[in-house]
Amino acid sequence: MVETTGEYSAYRERLYEHRRAGDAEALPVDPAELERAAAAVLSDVASAHVFGGAGGGETIRANREAFQRVRLVPRFLRDVSAIRLGRRVLGDELPAPLLLAPIGGQALVHADGERASARAAAALGIPVIVSTRSSATPEQIAEAAGAGPRWFQLYWPADDGILASFVGRVERAGYSAIVLTVDCFTQGWRPLEIDLAGPLEVQGVGSEIFLSDPAFRSMLARPPEEDREAAGQLYRRARSHPALSWDDLGRLRELSSLPLVVKGILHPDDAREAVARGAAAVVCSNHGGRQVDGAIASLEALPAIVDAVGGSVPVLFDGGVRSGSDVVKALALGAAAVLLGRPFLYGLALAGEEGVDHVLRCLLGDLELTLALCGIASVAELDGRILSP
Repeated sequence: MVETTGEYSAYRERLYEHRRAGDAEALPVDPAELERAAAAVLSDVASAHVFGGAGGGETIRANREAFQRVRLVPRFLRDVSAIRLGRRVLGDELPAPLLLAPIGGQALVHADGERASARAAAALGIPVIVSTRSSATPEQIAEAAGAGPRWFQLYWPADDGILASFVGRVERAGYSAIVLTVDCFTQGWRPLEIDLAGPLEVQGVGSEIFLSDPAFRSMLARPPEEDREAAGQLYRRARSHPALSWDDLGRLRELSSLPLVVKGILHPDDAREAVARGAAAVVCSNHGGRQVDGAIASLEALPAIVDAVGGSVPVLFDGGVRSGSDVVKALALGAAAVLLGRPFLYGLALAGEEGVDHVLRCLLGDLELTLALCGIASVAELDGRILSP
């Protein structure tokens, strides 16, 4: 039997070999089992951070249910002897239409946190989007990523001097895009975090970029190492800027020539506004269901956003991706690439860098095989014709 050729689907054979050899340390492949295994090893605090959502979790469930309502219609007797996943996004040639979503506080999940995730992504050429709330500085994560592609996710701070400093730091550290998240200027009502953990800074993670920043430190009478209380008070005042408006995006464009990506878009009018204000891309996202309980599922919002921008900029997608078929569905609905969130944290919890690598290879292998079995040889061919009317 001649197999479809694909760099990633060959990982299936490695997994078979491990199972046949009785490898007791083999990580789960099934997404649901991977989630259960991660839940079993995470502390209550880490579980609240990883699994928590807004309110009763309605939006988290909606993200998954939306994928279940979309159906693929495979076509056959087409040449799928070679599968091509590569896609150009913001001038970069990506090996696959996939990025690691920005998630802060990864040290709660694994001691090596964001650095382990960055190394795993870099080894595959997958861009990592580094959160402002990371448990390591952007420079430390950049060092871990080496030559790997990286974008910086920005929560706009209240002070312009700190903002300018952040932008300068990530430019010098080799980040190639700024992802402005607009849907989290204040944290949503998250019962699990309230009951079990509290926000990241209560756990002593997530403020590293501030505590290490020259502009932030210059506003303190004593260094944070000598007066943690004063530093914490300043951080709570400076960490977000709820008074931002669309008019402010021009100031960010003046500070940096890096492409600006606006993340957290669910309404087509906001997508059009972002493009009008100079965004090079938008991310259709409801923050993984962490912000507004009862919000529209990201996948439901995607087609209208794609229509709104009319091909003028790429639309990226975030929210509920668990499998290769999920990626195919999002791309067929017009996404240029998808962001993977919680699943890579499951791998991180179970085996650090190796666990993230495993999750990524499983998803990419699944994506290659799903494309082949749907009669699609390249992600560039994907459109609504593969979907059931």
